[in-house]
Amino acid sequence: MSEMSRPETDQGPLLEAIAGADDRPGLSAPVSRRSLHRRTIETDGFLRDDGLFDIEARLIDTKSFGFRDSSGRERAAGARMHDLCVRLTLDAEMLVHDIEVAMPASPFSLCTQAMPNFRALVGARVGSGWRKTVLARVPITDGCTHVREMLSVMATVAFQTITSLSLKRSDLAVSTRVKQPERPHFIDGCLAWDAGREVVARLYPQFKKGSS
Repeated sequence: MSEMSRPETDQGPLLEAIAGADDRPGLSAPVSRRSLHRRTIETDGFLRDDGLFDIEARLIDTKSFGFRDSSGRERAAGARMHDLCVRLTLDAEMLVHDIEVAMPASPFSLCTQAMPNFRALVGARVGSGWRKTVLARVPITDGCTHVREMLSVMATVAFQTITSLSLKRSDLAVSTRVKQPERPHFIDGCLAWDAGREVVARLYPQFKKGSS
């Protein structure tokens, strides 16, 4: 049996994580269990003093037990398998002005060679088709799977960040103009935003299903 597949024995017991219902509000209480793997993705949106926006994300992977990785290194329980950071700098029209990728921890030293390749996204626009844009500009074998995952999450965070400026405009002394798209891209993107339902009818009546 491999080190990876052996959660206890000489490695010591798994770090206990008997999760209660309060850990995931709304979910039923789970059966007794132990944590094996944890992935966290943190994202933040910032308005810069120059009127641009920084969207930042950090992904961290850890395991609750020690093991020997595919490079032969001993990994202690809680050691970071991945620690990846991305910063996208956008304008109010979601155009990418800059991107930075950092990899404080990765499975292979080779992984870091993918970091500069994401500079190809400068000049692209975040919006409909963003995932295809990322793949077109940074081919699969030139990039990083997890950075691409982060960029997908960051697209929605960018929208939330930039549109939130209009909600706080009275509190911010900025000259940035947020454009309202002709038809918001999120309409028909989920059950709540179905063009035939009440949310769109109330908030965007001009785009409700059946309107002329």
